[in-house]
Amino acid sequence: MKFEELNIIAPILKALAHEGYTAPTPIQEQAIPIVLTGNDLLGCAQTGTGKTAAFAIPILQLLSDRTPVAKSARPIRNLILTPTRELAIQIGESFAAYGKNLHLKHTVIFGGVPQGAQVRALQHGVDILIATPGRLLDLINQGFIDLSKVEIFVLDEADRMLDMGFINDVKKLITKIPTKRQTLFFSATMPTEIQHLSATILKNPQKVEVTPISSTADTIQQAVFFVEKKDKRNLLQFLLKDKKIVSALVFTSMKHGADKVVKDLQAADIKAEAIHGNKSQAARQRALGNFKSGTTRVLVATDIAARGIDVDNLSHVINYELPNVPETYVHRIGRTGRAGASGIAYSFCNEEEKEYLRDIQKLIGKTLPVILEHPYPMANTSLEKFIPPKFNNAPKPQGASAKPKQKKKYWGNKPGGKPKSGYPKG
Repeated sequence: MKFEELNIIAPILKALAHEGYTAPTPIQEQAIPIVLTGNDLLGCAQTGTGKTAAFAIPILQLLSDRTPVAKSARPIRNLILTPTRELAIQIGESFAAYGKNLHLKHTVIFGGVPQGAQVRALQHGVDILIATPGRLLDLINQGFIDLSKVEIFVLDEADRMLDMGFINDVKKLITKIPTKRQTLFFSATMPTEIQHLSATILKNPQKVEVTPISSTADTIQQAVFFVEKKDKRNLLQFLLKDKKIVSALVFTSMKHGADKVVKDLQAADIKAEAIHGNKSQAARQRALGNFKSGTTRVLVATDIAARGIDVDNLSHVINYELPNVPETYVHRIGRTGRAGASGIAYSFCNEEEKEYLRDIQKLIGKTLPVILEHPYPMANTSLEKFIPPKFNNAPKPQGASAKPKQKKKYWGNKPGGKPKSGYPKG
């Protein structure tokens, strides 16, 4: 199918062609017709499926088809609520790209920066508002935002809202928009509280589910390295010796951990920057821009960035530390293998993280291939519960050819074990 078959208006089709888009993804193919008919939508889709365009394209068309509003009196007709500033900015960029040939105005508001520029944009009038919950409530309380004319409401990444503690803010904001509206509700997973929330704000919704809940894309090759905590730094640098890893997104659990990884990589002459909540908005956007342009080879991020980073052709995601919430693993590795592209996701697992690995494997319904042949294997540990019967498809790190000199000391399940040749065959 092509976008032309979805009854999309010419100005948007022209913008899509300019962006190089010809065929819709499965969620776009299913969701766009539903939204164009004015129905409520419940979308359950993992990250990287083209979800933003699935709602941005029809919203732009609906608003452009309706009675034009005088520039001096533009009310907010579409509100998009999203959990992080990175994702809000990304959505704003999508609306700018798809709506470049339309006479609609949008703006993005989020916390962590002075509000002056955002307030001025609002005062000039906008049709589409993309916002994070905290800053939105703040500006409403200050009298700068009126949501009484909202026609279409989008709640994006609802499960992430729950994870980040925004659900009460979301409920407050819903009381400030008209009850007569079209609502689009998107979530990668559907925990009980999110199911209850969707039931309260959607009216006879049509459901779109393009992939199993909490699944990982088949285009992503996944593998795990068992490694002592103290050796993770060395293992990361060992893998990055492979120049074929043009860019890598590395995830840590804590902000200070991200900064430490960056410091270690820079000391090893590897260009790296960190992005997390303690960084200023300007610093975060600069780091993300450098990563997208290729100036920075490695971006080290905490989970606040797990859904807000959209980098074309990102080849590798590396979980330097495993998340304690298994759904977060799905969101992290979803930064690669996007929109049908291939990607590789490596995870480092130490003794304390084995329970996290079990939970991840239970959630995604598969056992991660284990790569034993590397210079820093975990000592004196049993791997039987983690090694699947067959894992010939384990992505072999190209840097593995740089074998350590003392094979008998480092290779094998235990120090002094028999050296391995190649990868385990099951």
